[in-house]
Amino acid sequence: MAVTPAPPPVPGRWHTREDSGLSLDVDVQWWHDGERILHPNIIEAFNRGLRVQPDGKVQLHFGADWCVVEVADCAFTVVAVDEAEGERLSARLSDRTADWLALDTLGVDAQGRLTVRVKGGLAKALFSRAAAHTLVERLELDGERVVARVGARRWPTALTPSALDPGAQQG
Repeated sequence: MAVTPAPPPVPGRWHTREDSGLSLDVDVQWWHDGERILHPNIIEAFNRGLRVQPDGKVQLHFGADWCVVEVADCAFTVVAVDEAEGERLSARLSDRTADWLALDTLGVDAQGRLTVRVKGGLAKALFSRAAAHTLVERLELDGERVVARVGARRWPTALTPSALDPGAQQG
């Protein structure tokens, strides 16, 4: 049986470490040169390889190799929120690490989704629906501010009552 040789490479752009063609969109979905990456093992490997640099740039690391990833908004996803030590909340992230949940950096994006600063404030993370639901169950109004109930403590957040009202977002 004759083997058909592979076609020659199509002339195109050359990727570099600074221009890898890799990006994360506003939904924290991986893309390469305009094509969505769908393979779950590749997505998992890419998520686990993300590193935020002191200047805020996001790099993808594989062993000794790395490249810059273009990030539209959030580099990470908060996949779960856990209560730790009975009085603090921890955010499990898509790179399989955990950060203390910085409630004073909570925000709501243009689509009405919860976000938070992670990695020492260097990066932004988008809450998954499940993680957002877990957090929202702990939120309550305390006068004109939104606080998070953790055990017997009430932690102030950066959220405003109007940020949590879906009707106020429609305006």
